[in-house]
Amino acid sequence: MTTSASDLIDQPWIPVAWVEGQSGPPEVGLRDLFVRARDIRTLLIAEAPAHSALLRVLYALTARITALDEAGPGSWGDRRVHVIEQGFPERSIELPDGRKAGIEGYFGQWGDRFDLFDGDRPWLQDPRLPDQCDRNNTAGVHKLVMSRAAGNNHSWFGHWSHHSPVLPGISQAALSLLTWHFWGDPGGLSTREVGHVKSHYAKAAPLRAALSYHPQCDNLLLTLLAGLTPPDGDVSRHTDLCPWEREDLPDPLAPMPEPQGPCSRLTACSQHALYLVPAPDGRHTADAYITWAYDAARIRPQDDYLIWDITKDGTTSPRSASSSRSLWRDIDALLLKQMDDASPIQPKVMDHAFDVSEYVRVRALGFEQDASQAANHQYIDSVTPVLLSRVEEDAMSTERPVRQLRELGELFGSRLEKATKEAWLKYTDDKGNDPGAWLDAVAARYWPSAEDEFWSRFRQLSRDGGAMDTGFDFASACRAFGRHALDAYEAVTGSVTRTPRGAKAVTQAKAIILNALKNPYKAMESR
Repeated sequence: MTTSASDLIDQPWIPVAWVEGQSGPPEVGLRDLFVRARDIRTLLIAEAPAHSALLRVLYALTARITALDEAGPGSWGDRRVHVIEQGFPERSIELPDGRKAGIEGYFGQWGDRFDLFDGDRPWLQDPRLPDQCDRNNTAGVHKLVMSRAAGNNHSWFGHWSHHSPVLPGISQAALSLLTWHFWGDPGGLSTREVGHVKSHYAKAAPLRAALSYHPQCDNLLLTLLAGLTPPDGDVSRHTDLCPWEREDLPDPLAPMPEPQGPCSRLTACSQHALYLVPAPDGRHTADAYITWAYDAARIRPQDDYLIWDITKDGTTSPRSASSSRSLWRDIDALLLKQMDDASPIQPKVMDHAFDVSEYVRVRALGFEQDASQAANHQYIDSVTPVLLSRVEEDAMSTERPVRQLRELGELFGSRLEKATKEAWLKYTDDKGNDPGAWLDAVAARYWPSAEDEFWSRFRQLSRDGGAMDTGFDFASACRAFGRHALDAYEAVTGSVTRTPRGAKAVTQAKAIILNALKNPYKAMESR
């Protein structure tokens, strides 16, 4: 059987890295990805938002292929353990409701919905857009590929000419399509006319400006299984649908359908409609339509891969992506249960990831963006060392040290910033003079050294569930973080201490850090 050049099931388009001792092509299609998941170490996608978006699609496909998309029959956890032992089922599995699981069964049933340039139902696209939008005012391929310069965004990985654009191939087009569905811009796009509504305004994508956390194991089989969360008992695969499984295209004038379970939450919450125009060779994208998907109010459902911060009025919002914030600063929100109503809510996926493997890393993938404007700044992609176990369950005595380590790092980072501002103000005697240059310099020195300190002490904590002594020395940790803060402060402010005015300003402000060293408990309480 001949497959289309844009068939995402069998054509290679997903970059991967192989487990040591295994070999394979640099890119695979969806079928080979699942067949050889145990031999694949990780996805090798340079653009963090595309990586996170693809993982969500793969989680949904994993649930379908393994029939873990419903709570029963039997124990969901036991069924997942069976998949860990046996691997993803390759043969078609006939389910009692008539649907099919297994790699061959699922892709055999829905194979015609995974073609990027299919004439009737292209994957994750709306083929009605050429008739509903102005064909003379399309988005173009530079707008489609967010790493290229378009509008107010800068060019990321190269310089591109609008007069002779380099057309994206299947891999880049598919990953860009996913990036738009999950991280796409709000605001003005192509004008779309449906019925009595004619508008060019799109709402922000569901993950816009957020930081997403994903368990990462030794191979892709374990990574995808660790990324699943168990569905509620009333979830049905007949109603919890992915976009490509729906019989009809969505009604843009109706509200976005409420997610009915994990699969629809993972794949069916986009606020953007896209259509890719194929080049004559069928292997590249020549143009793109990008516009609004729903005219009604935006729905932003709970997401199992985000840290949810709680505001003073009790509402929740996802923790924003910030390129200046190291991943270790979120570690207690990832590993420790919510202690009170004001504490952040950990990603739900972390409740279940350690049941797959004792050796789990956490990968943070995000996109520092303006949440309400079409401004994109920087990708975020970082990985923790191996987190040997879920802290509060497997070694309850380590819960407090982990939290205190993070709090000490934050305390001296905050005191360093305050001292630097104070020294600058006393030295310049001008409240309007921005201390930004000093603040950037001390942050660049302090936070990397504080991160190294955190992980060094984290690794030394005892993982013995019965041990009362974890080996954590609070006073020693306090002195270490304080020393990092003082080193950064002195390195940046030292240039002005040659004058009496500068020396006095720097010495007086330095007390802000020293006072925290003398009484860290009081300093943490006052933060």
